[in-house]
Amino acid sequence: MTAVARVRSVPSLLTSSLLTSSGRSAAAGWALRRPVVFLLLWYAVTRVLVFVTMAVAATWFQTPAGVGHLHPTIGDVLGGWDSVWYRRVAVDGYPVPLPADPDTGLLTYSAWAFYPAFPMLVRALMVTGMSSEVSAVLLNLVLGAVCTILVWKCLNFALHAAPQPARERLALVAGILWCLYPATSVLVMPYTEALAGVLIAGSLLLLMRRQYALVALVTIGLGFTRAAAPAIACAAIAHLALRWREDRAAGTRPLTGQRTTAALMLLATAASSIAWPVVVGIASGLPMAFFDVQAAWGQRPESGPFVLWLSWAWDGHGVVGVAVLVGLVATYIALIVGRHGRWLAIELRVWALAYPLYLLAVVRPITSMWRFLLLDFPIAALVASVAMRTSTGERVVPHWRRRVAVVALVLLGGMFWFTCTLLTYTPWAAAPP
Repeated sequence: MTAVARVRSVPSLLTSSLLTSSGRSAAAGWALRRPVVFLLLWYAVTRVLVFVTMAVAATWFQTPAGVGHLHPTIGDVLGGWDSVWYRRVAVDGYPVPLPADPDTGLLTYSAWAFYPAFPMLVRALMVTGMSSEVSAVLLNLVLGAVCTILVWKCLNFALHAAPQPARERLALVAGILWCLYPATSVLVMPYTEALAGVLIAGSLLLLMRRQYALVALVTIGLGFTRAAAPAIACAAIAHLALRWREDRAAGTRPLTGQRTTAALMLLATAASSIAWPVVVGIASGLPMAFFDVQAAWGQRPESGPFVLWLSWAWDGHGVVGVAVLVGLVATYIALIVGRHGRWLAIELRVWALAYPLYLLAVVRPITSMWRFLLLDFPIAALVASVAMRTSTGERVVPHWRRRVAVVALVLLGGMFWFTCTLLTYTPWAAAPP
């Protein structure tokens, strides 16, 4: 056989091998031996799928009225919604004084509602001569790859987790499924999700490794990227409480040699929770400016935690709507604290509880929740566990590959739905991603 013939036969050999049980087992074994290489390859494949879904959305779902010309492109999908605001920050910075409604005098929509870390990184890349759009997409492609590896490392971390012989396999499959999360398209758009994912997964991994000074540093960066530090603080408190108990049980002084860095970490998580609102208040001379701008975008913190979601469910479907909402939250909590969540480290489980509950407490009912929950990556671990293990969670079922394949196809359909429905913009019927 010639060299050309051998090269041409590679795809057919790969396809035929994956169609057999022994071939699939061999492929799974290779992936487990080289998880980083495999996940990076898988990430690249899923990014191709993302761009394909965007091409479909631009060609068949994006109305010209939403982009201002007759032939929408992938660029229109990539540059829509909040991408416009991040581009403004990267190119023009923040407006001073803050824009206000001329009739009411109240602060109105402005770039100050958007955190600065991501657009400032984009601005730094723009010194190479690239446009803000190209800089943002390239930056997020790299950050998304880093985030994928960090997510896998977090899920594979065994300390403070229940014993699980198939941990490596579960963590790898969870990483695979996370790359197919319906809102994964935003990881390549000029949005903060990729950077926030790196900082969140990185801080949780460093926390589990007891590198508290680095957690403090990363968390400060998170404070200028996304409003997620309060949930990180919950994970840090749970970690320190558990370690304190372990040290006492071992007969050693709790947190020996690390009390100062542990305190610094807690202070950093607290400071990063309010860092950007404080900066906005100082820059504008209005202490509540950040929250006033958020109110212009529809946030209503004065309503109280969880009230807006319960009201939304009641207004839409009455008692049934409230029951469904409460049931979904209760089921999720049961999965996290139950057999399908116990194989995860306690720090990840606390994050997985604190972050979505924090969102329900402070974010109004909005379709952007699909995007926000992308950062709750332990969801992928729950899905992997339910798909792969028995109902008792004691072992992996023999036909787990078929079950995971079905889940992957469902998620792929969800990716097409999210991209074609929420990323496209229709002026008279828009639901934000």
